[in-house]
Amino acid sequence: MSMIGEYVRLTRAELDRALRDPEWAAEFVDALVEGELDEEPEPGEARCHATDKAWHALDFLLRRLAFPVDVVHGEEEIPGSEDWGYGPPRYLTPERVRAAAEALAATPPGKLTDGVAPADLAEADIYPNAVWQRGESLDYVTGHYEALVPFFHAAARDGDAMLVRLD
Repeated sequence: MSMIGEYVRLTRAELDRALRDPEWAAEFVDALVEGELDEEPEPGEARCHATDKAWHALDFLLRRLAFPVDVVHGEEEIPGSEDWGYGPPRYLTPERVRAAAEALAATPPGKLTDGVAPADLAEADIYPNAVWQRGESLDYVTGHYEALVPFFHAAARDGDAMLVRLD
C-alpha cells in the first residue's frame, strides 16, 4: 500500500462544520475526492489534489528552504478526528493558505531542488526510498510541486481553507 499526499479545498463554512463534526468531514471529503476522480480537473479548477508519493520529498525540500507554512502535513489537527489513512487529517486556515500560496509563487521549482540530488533523498530516507536509491530524477517531485502551486493559488483566491491528509 502506498502513502499518498492529498489536499481538499474547504470553504470557511465547510471548515467550521468539519471542526465541529469530524464524521461529517470524513464523508464529505471522501465524496469530493470520489467525485473528481473521473473528471480530473486542472489544479486551478479542482477542489481536490494529490501529490502521490512525492509528499515526503516535497516536505524534505520545503523544510530545507525554511518554508513558512507546513503545506505537506497541515498545521492544525481536526479535533476528535479518527485516523483517515496514515494519521488524522490536518488543515490550514484560509489565512495560512494565502501565506502558503504567496510563498509557493515565490519559490520556483529550480530553487526547490537546487543543490539536491536523488542520493541526498536516499541518504535522508525519504519515501519512497527505493526510487532515490536508483538515482531517479527529481522531475517527479518538481512536477507535483508545479501542480500544487496553482491549486494553492486558486484556494487562496477563493478564500478557502485546506484539509491535508496522507492516505
